[in-house]
Amino acid sequence: CCNMNLCCRCSQTKLGALERQIFDFLGYQWAPILGNFLHIIVVILGLFGTIQYRPKYIVVYAIWNALWVAWNVFIICFYLEVGGLSKDTDFMTFNISMHRSWWREHGPGCVRREVQPPPSQAPADHSYISVTGCIMPFQYLEALHSSFQLLLSLISFVCACYVISVLTEEEDNCKY
Repeated sequence: CCNMNLCCRCSQTKLGALERQIFDFLGYQWAPILGNFLHIIVVILGLFGTIQYRPKYIVVYAIWNALWVAWNVFIICFYLEVGGLSKDTDFMTFNISMHRSWWREHGPGCVRREVQPPPSQAPADHSYISVTGCIMPFQYLEALHSSFQLLLSLISFVCACYVISVLTEEEDNCKY
């Protein structure tokens, strides 16, 4: 019973991470792409540990969930510009490109237009984008995504701890 509960939580977490991975790829956000990839790998490891009754794998999954919670809190603080963080830095792209969140230009209700900059200010391979009419600013959408991931991770962490306690209790009972 408890293993099935953790399997369902792992599957929900994996689907949430895949959805987030898609939007991070669309925005060329390399730091979150790397984090999402690692998260998907550890979720698969947690699923394997649950199905095969391997508490050590579930412990790795639980520890990763704690780190994932911290990462998502950081993402929320980053996009809401808490504590001196700025959403306009190139941190999420590892300073490789000028890309930003995909939601910045493609959020619900957003109208995107290319604007011609003065010839002296525009590099040849870039264009200026004007975005108007967004129903919700992109930083709130990013914070909402991270909040959803945070909620899934907290629930999964609790389930993983419960499964670990049940499996280790069963191991202790089998030894006698």
